[in-house]
Amino acid sequence: MTARLSVLISGRGSNLGAILHACATGTLPAQVVQVISNRPQAGGLDLAAAAGVPTAVVDHRQFADRRDFERALQAQLDAVSCDLIVLAGFMRVLTADFVARHRGRLVNIHPSLLPDFPGLHTHERALAAGVAEHGASVHFVTAAVDGGPLIAQIRVPVQAGDTPDTLAARVLAAEHRLYPTVLGWYAQGRLALAGERVLLDGLWLAAPVQFAAAGERND
Repeated sequence: MTARLSVLISGRGSNLGAILHACATGTLPAQVVQVISNRPQAGGLDLAAAAGVPTAVVDHRQFADRRDFERALQAQLDAVSCDLIVLAGFMRVLTADFVARHRGRLVNIHPSLLPDFPGLHTHERALAAGVAEHGASVHFVTAAVDGGPLIAQIRVPVQAGDTPDTLAARVLAAEHRLYPTVLGWYAQGRLALAGERVLLDGLWLAAPVQFAAAGERND
């Protein structure tokens, strides 16, 4: 049975586009059944509409507090049954209650090699720290921001002369390979969260699966 994905976005929908492409080409055995944005002008809404995917806007600015916002968000999720909620550039911190309700069915991609550089401005911070490698991480979402159990990472070498923009562009291209791959594991029933640990193919992950920038696994 094809896995049903609800994708939450806030912006241009770059990772959403990669997910939609992977679904359309059959490399990701899943269907995006809805795209929800907290920003009415998010470019990803146009991507979804062009692909024939239903969209909804839950504008966080229209609600008195985060819990009211999340009640409206939950109503949209309840309207379309899904197997997995995919955060793809969704720039809102979710409450512990919301995360607990969807525990094990809520994943996120973050543009750094977590636990390094959680939060915002990761590329600037990586360059300032002088690291040799940067990259992206996919993790199950918990109440700790960017702190949930790690599933997989893709490593991107930092090059001489890199700026935050050039580094960001290479990391984003790597994200487009990493995220559909990990979502495919979930769609195939290979991936699960048990307690605070990640199961892949029935085995505990001692560390996140590692990919090089070219896309091959290093483990």
